[in-house]
Amino acid sequence: MKLFAPVTLLVVLLHVVLGIRLLPGVAQLSTAWPALAVLLVVSALTMPLPLLARRQQIPRWLQWLGLVSMGWFSSLLVFSLFREVFLIGDWLWTTLAAHSPAGMQSRRVLSAGVVVMLASLVTVIGYFNARRTATVRKIDIPIARLPAGLHGFTIAQLSDIHVGPTIRVRYIERIVESVNRLGADMVAITGDLVDGSVAELGRHIAPLGKLKTRHGTFVVTGNHEYYAGAHAWIDELKRLGMTVLMNEHVVLHARNVYGAQTDEEINESALVVAGVTDFTAEHFDASHASDPHAAIQDAPPQVWTRLLLAHQPRSASVAVEAGYQLQLSGHTHGGQFFPWNFFVPLQQPFTAGLHRLQDMWIYVSRGTGYWGPPKRFGAPSEITLLRLVVLD
Repeated sequence: MKLFAPVTLLVVLLHVVLGIRLLPGVAQLSTAWPALAVLLVVSALTMPLPLLARRQQIPRWLQWLGLVSMGWFSSLLVFSLFREVFLIGDWLWTTLAAHSPAGMQSRRVLSAGVVVMLASLVTVIGYFNARRTATVRKIDIPIARLPAGLHGFTIAQLSDIHVGPTIRVRYIERIVESVNRLGADMVAITGDLVDGSVAELGRHIAPLGKLKTRHGTFVVTGNHEYYAGAHAWIDELKRLGMTVLMNEHVVLHARNVYGAQTDEEINESALVVAGVTDFTAEHFDASHASDPHAAIQDAPPQVWTRLLLAHQPRSASVAVEAGYQLQLSGHTHGGQFFPWNFFVPLQQPFTAGLHRLQDMWIYVSRGTGYWGPPKRFGAPSEITLLRLVVLD
């Protein structure tokens, strides 16, 4: 609440600045310039509202409007900055080359219209990309010394759904329907499921309890679970029948081992599935400090194949030391929409996709939902079906 006033003031000032820079040019291009003025006013008034939603009753339609405005204004601001760089270069070129300033003025006017059109187009496309059900992305992971019994073992990964003001029960139902059609051996949910309390969002998460796989659904916490009350959510997810891995592991067998006589036979198709709490969890609860080593403690040493679920990719440096073959992560959203994909590497070692770190693979999901603005552009959401295969 203390930050609300200064943030609101900053938001309003930025809108005023963009209005001063863009409206004169747009007014010379079209008589529809008042529409831009109205959009800027609506955006300035509604963008701060989602910040209040957890402490005050803000109607959902206003939260929707504020979040859509946030996405539109973000693109408008970025393209406006590009325009300012272009105009500075244009002024230098015109001045040094002694060209007529008339051409510079026409480019100033035209570029204002281009900025508004691009920002609006990206926002519309991004909206539909975000609201559609995530497509299935299939990835083969070649694992050295993979037991024959694990060849073809499939993992459906969901990540960063962010159930909240704009992602509700029907959105989750569509995801569950898509995953259940895959017939995966297990589901891995790598954090950031929710942006709100159990009381508010419990019924919207409930369809995840209907995920159908041979070995079940395994979950690790993300940073947003801690913002929303991790302890209550851990209890709720367990109540729904999911296995929440808190720096711990389970051993799965891809094949029925009934009647096996030796440890070698029993472990021929065994897989250690470990999970850690979020990388930043200790800031919220010291007992939840993320620890890939503890997660694998007392795991059968003869079970070579070890999978780690860790919300943030930056857990990988410790995970590779602990002896995992594969880490599944999320958190980054692949940047979600331009230009934020360029900022992810400032905090995380990997942005999206399959990567190699020494002897360990790491797969980073771009996320199955979205956070904040309902907008994805250049970073489509995904349901990932990962298949373990023998390394040739």
